[in-house]
Amino acid sequence: MPRAGTRPTSRDVARAAGVSQAAVSLVLGDKWRGRVSETTAERVREAARTLGYRPNLAARNLRLGRTRTVLLVVPALTTEFFAGVYTGAARVASRHGFGVVLYPSPEGIGPARDPFASAQAALDGVIASSMAAEALTAIRGEALPLVMLDSDPEGSVGAATVNLDIADGVRRLTDHLLALGHRHFLHLAADVPSWTFEVRARELAARLREVPGASLRTARAPISIKGAEAAAEAALRGAATTPDRPTAVVCDDDHLAAGTYKAARRLGLRVPEDLSVTGLDDLALASAIDPELTTVRLDAELFGERGMEALLAVLEGRAPAAGDIPVELVVRGSTAPAPR
Repeated sequence: MPRAGTRPTSRDVARAAGVSQAAVSLVLGDKWRGRVSETTAERVREAARTLGYRPNLAARNLRLGRTRTVLLVVPALTTEFFAGVYTGAARVASRHGFGVVLYPSPEGIGPARDPFASAQAALDGVIASSMAAEALTAIRGEALPLVMLDSDPEGSVGAATVNLDIADGVRRLTDHLLALGHRHFLHLAADVPSWTFEVRARELAARLREVPGASLRTARAPISIKGAEAAAEAALRGAATTPDRPTAVVCDDDHLAAGTYKAARRLGLRVPEDLSVTGLDDLALASAIDPELTTVRLDAELFGERGMEALLAVLEGRAPAAGDIPVELVVRGSTAPAPR
């Protein structure tokens, strides 16, 4: 046991657990698998907890040449989605002795300034969510390992790319509306130059091309309820007297859907009796509006977890897990059979 008033050391932990200091380093550095048994690892962790031992991360990082710090770059902090991404990333990072610094790009999408005097000296890696690749040049240069989230895997500059299966979500949403008899669609598209929104537009158009008699109009809106209301009202008013008047609006995210609700009411249209509306994200907003919104649930925390796991794999020279993260169609009260 350490002397009273002194900080416990790894030697104290080794003595209490009946193992070598090397074994303590392996276990507390999360590098024990395949080297010591699960029983031994748990004995070391229990001894560390009992003694109140905390590794001297500064000294260890100096030896390793690492800061144990990762930068998570997101477009903005205006929705809880990116808070969820951070929560998931930070949860995995903490298990491996890493910290996560959150940095919203000031312009949303576009060049982001280096938040440090020299990010390359202050960081071990970068996770960038929903960002154009060129936005990262000032932050990482050519040196820092990069994991891209929500980005084109074919054109990614990252060492790994982690995506949600957005394409599958759009197909499920479209098939749900087609099964309800809808054939005339309005796509309220986010006016943001991002791969993830390009996927939404591409998959919706491709699915409707397969359906005889289906039509698709597109209107663009900034990602805000007010901007969506104006864009949706103009599009729906302009198509009100045409034979292919939209009976379903597919929105690129839940905020756009909320704006569409307001536009519909200004035009005297009932949701869902006259107009079915769908979103994409499943934010808290989706169940707060009336009627509750049919949308596609994206697991933001799992997204962040997978991003951090991919970066850890890159740092350790391992291949990150493959495959997109599944999404879920959530059917609520905003969709109904197409009006006759």
